[in-house]
Amino acid sequence: MDEKLTILKKHLPKAMLKALTPEAIEATPSPYIDGDLIAIMNLPFKVGRESRVAKIKGRLEPVDRPKKDIGSKPNNDLYLVDRGHLLNISREHFQIELREGEYYLTDRGSACGTKLQETSLGGEDKGGSVKLKDGDVIGVGAKSTPYLFQFVSFDEYQIIRK
Repeated sequence: MDEKLTILKKHLPKAMLKALTPEAIEATPSPYIDGDLIAIMNLPFKVGRESRVAKIKGRLEPVDRPKKDIGSKPNNDLYLVDRGHLLNISREHFQIELREGEYYLTDRGSACGTKLQETSLGGEDKGGSVKLKDGDVIGVGAKSTPYLFQFVSFDEYQIIRK
């Protein structure tokens, strides 16, 4: 039974992001999104802008950037494609992490900042961190950013978190 539980925990998402706007859905490359849901499989979960894109099947998709160091990890778990004239998403924008059983949203020193409800984090490369709870809305970028995501936690399903 313990082996099955270990397998289940490994393959279930830790949390999810729900894309709330058409722009947020469009910015998320198709391999990472199912409808409007993005699975967070590992924490910390790092999000940033992909600067290299190509048109694939009529949609802009990120182009893989192989790392020079074999075995090194990419800078982000999710690369969003910012299509705006004024960029809202930094290359290393924000991350979601778990600290002492609580979720946190951390701006990773982005230029335009990250919004959580009425709270602004970062901007001008400052960074910052705030507690994150189920249902919170994350705005990626400037005040009028179209990139809005809702955080979905599975706290009530303790099997997933432990």
